[in-house]
Amino acid sequence: MKSTIMKRALAGEFVLIAEIGVNYYDIATKYNISPMEAAKLMIREAKDSGIHAVKFQTYKASTLAAKQSPSYWDTTEEATTSQYELFKKFDSFGEEEYRELAAYSNELGIEFLSTAFDLESADYLYELMDVYKVSSSDLSNLPFIEHQAKKGKSILLSVGASDEEEIERAIQTIEANNDQPIVLLHCVLEYPTPYQHANLNKIVSLKERFPQVIIGYSDHTKPDYYADVIKTAYNLGAIVIEKHFTLDKTLPGNDHYHAMDPEDAKKMVEGIAFIESIRGSYEIKSLETEKAARMNARRSLVTAVDVKAGESITKDMLTFKRPGTGISPTDIDSLVGKFAKEDIAEDTILTYAMFE
Repeated sequence: MKSTIMKRALAGEFVLIAEIGVNYYDIATKYNISPMEAAKLMIREAKDSGIHAVKFQTYKASTLAAKQSPSYWDTTEEATTSQYELFKKFDSFGEEEYRELAAYSNELGIEFLSTAFDLESADYLYELMDVYKVSSSDLSNLPFIEHQAKKGKSILLSVGASDEEEIERAIQTIEANNDQPIVLLHCVLEYPTPYQHANLNKIVSLKERFPQVIIGYSDHTKPDYYADVIKTAYNLGAIVIEKHFTLDKTLPGNDHYHAMDPEDAKKMVEGIAFIESIRGSYEIKSLETEKAARMNARRSLVTAVDVKAGESITKDMLTFKRPGTGISPTDIDSLVGKFAKEDIAEDTILTYAMFE
């Protein structure tokens, strides 16, 4: 399997996807460069931040939204009140541009994918990426899900603003047409999502309800200083994390205000790496690194009095002291009644070789 996302996810390893979306248009304006140069700059920054994959959004406003479609985002952050008008600002890229971005991503060694929002883009993106991403907005668009599932690639399925029955139907549609692993992404469709609405415990419920899929999280909260939202999602079982990505969180409009920047991404990658390093094994056993402490901090049976050769051992002759290099207190009953082969001084760590 070529997909870094799926290879890592199937191995239970953390995956971070930078949802560049269409944020590169605003980055281009800020730096006075072309949208293509801005998109490539963001790919480089994502790669340098330790991010595993970059994701774009492929659409044309005319096939995505009716001209009268109202906004559903925070208009104090993005003032446009028409979906059509907003999407029209950011839909100039087509197949040629995405081919160039896919090739550039491959050159850098970071996985490329883009969410398709129409049949045409789903078709030409097939050659450019190893997984498909289905937006929460298309969860009930079963014909479109079926069209992508039939292409035989793994699917990342966001499930924002959905109920259990809708999720189940979408999964059944995929499974009826595709035998590849599925990643189900918990998601809340509020832009931005208030921290108290993140509803991260739903990750646990999704793992229990849909054990046949991999669980992830598509985040729309504003990045918190310690990346606690992402780390909590990971600890609850979200292996694949998708988050909007920008180079300037202060830019107005669209998806900058709830996006991570390179420094946020580094915190997430480093934070999850630390969590992975402290999780250890599920085995219930002492560690090899505890061997010395186990030996020296535990206790042995020790004589509480002088013992003469030939004398029979009773419990009142014994006490328990460190280190644990002698007979364990666990085995006291096996020692009581044995006879000393030799004189044994008080405060001697006992071994079976001293008795018959």
